[in-house]
Amino acid sequence: MTWWQNSVVYQVYPRSFADSNGDGVGDIGGIRAHLDHIASLGADVIWLSPVYPSPQDDNGYDISDYQDIDPVFGTLAEFDLLLAEVHERGMKLVMDLVVNHTSDEHPWFVESRSSKDSPKREWYLWRPEPTNWQSVFSGSAWELDEATGEYYLHLFSRKQPDLNWENPALRQEIYRMMRWWLDRGVDGFRMDVINLISKGELVDGPPIPGTPYGDGSASFVNGPRVHEYLQEMHSEVFAGRPALLTVGEMPGVPLEEARLFTDPARREVDMVFQFEHVCLDQGPGGKFDTHPLRLTDLKKSLGRWQTGLADVGWNSLYWNNHDQPRVVSRFGDDSPEFRRDSATCLATLLHLHRGTPYVYQGEELGMANSPFASVSDFRDIESLNYYSFALGSGASPETVLKGLCAAGRDNARTPMQWSSEPHAGFSSVPPWIGVNPDYLEWNASAQYGDTWSVFSHYQRLIRLRRELPVVSLGDFTMLLPEDERVYAFERSLGDARLVVMCNVSGEAVGVSSAGALVLGNMPDPEDGVLRAWEARVHWAV
Repeated sequence: MTWWQNSVVYQVYPRSFADSNGDGVGDIGGIRAHLDHIASLGADVIWLSPVYPSPQDDNGYDISDYQDIDPVFGTLAEFDLLLAEVHERGMKLVMDLVVNHTSDEHPWFVESRSSKDSPKREWYLWRPEPTNWQSVFSGSAWELDEATGEYYLHLFSRKQPDLNWENPALRQEIYRMMRWWLDRGVDGFRMDVINLISKGELVDGPPIPGTPYGDGSASFVNGPRVHEYLQEMHSEVFAGRPALLTVGEMPGVPLEEARLFTDPARREVDMVFQFEHVCLDQGPGGKFDTHPLRLTDLKKSLGRWQTGLADVGWNSLYWNNHDQPRVVSRFGDDSPEFRRDSATCLATLLHLHRGTPYVYQGEELGMANSPFASVSDFRDIESLNYYSFALGSGASPETVLKGLCAAGRDNARTPMQWSSEPHAGFSSVPPWIGVNPDYLEWNASAQYGDTWSVFSHYQRLIRLRRELPVVSLGDFTMLLPEDERVYAFERSLGDARLVVMCNVSGEAVGVSSAGALVLGNMPDPEDGVLRAWEARVHWAV
């Protein structure tokens, strides 16, 4: 068994985790102060979202220096202390790596745009005329640089120019930088949109209805040389270094490609983040056009990935991250009656699958979407750009705001709710984004020591993974595939067989009897009945 097959990863979004210096922004000192929270949860890997120098156009995913720490978060010396303290607790630290694009303030791009004859001109993607591609953050994916009269590609913000991985000198500089961090002691990388680094032919894409733009994804999602680049990266950076974790965030990756990316014999990445299951509640209008999740759709999606990666590769398991709304509001029920129960039910459902679970900060507390009252409450560039674009296309402010409240990334970025003290114990001053007002009841301090809190249930789930090899390594069999209320499956390893039953609804349902109870999210379970949002794990009879 590879070490990360039995691990649980905890994602820290530094800006929103804990503020130690009273400027309203989370920082490295705040992370250090709360390491025991993560350790007591049972997670053994920390994924640290970007802390590099950045203009913060996309909250740190626009990097202007790959080998330093942004002063808003601290210093390189403070990072070294954090890394040492993580290791002292027997945990590992994985850095967020963003090498599809840089900030437009990175010295590489400053040099690249200085002249058509610049030695770094070919480190980015320039052309005399743009294609019709739409940016992920709305508008054109091309920006005119008036000084040279050419356009540069930015699949995301105009301040995030895409790197040209066709250039071998650029690739070698990236690999050198990665080795520098590994030599410093970090334990691997989560690689942002890494399957977009290889661009195919730069041609117009099919029209996107309701917009003046086209869909260029066929030219850059899982491009023609992406496997070659990742194999080269492994050879140049990871070969001969044991106990590392490499995770590729890959929007639009099909299962067949994921098998290739994660096949250990191919030496590319250990696992991928795929997006299929977190797109199931999206309508024809995209991510801000939401509709209720059908449980059978979720079963088909997760079950297909469980089966598809059973003999090669590995699953990453997640509900939440810095780009997703809170799962208790999205797929659960965040009403006072069912919030705790649905949060623990969904956690049980996810963690008992085969794969490595990821816990996003606050998920272990049942943190919910924030009640944003107006567009002025949002900070995320994706949401703000979409609001302007949608209103300009004739949508009503009320309709657009509803979509942002349901699916906006800022739902994941409100401050971590540590206590009922002012600003949720996150900071001594008003934070950079508003605190969810429910922090008075829903906070970490209120859940410590409470046997039936969301936090305590996560501790039990993680402990179960450590104690029972069947949870980490067992085969997966979906049960009741057509049931719209009960999500049930079996895990088996040798003679060990577990049955997991989760009632993903607000009404009690009858179920077949099972063997001895291993874990439940509610006290006093009743034989043959699952209460609303009840989850139980039994030994199979």
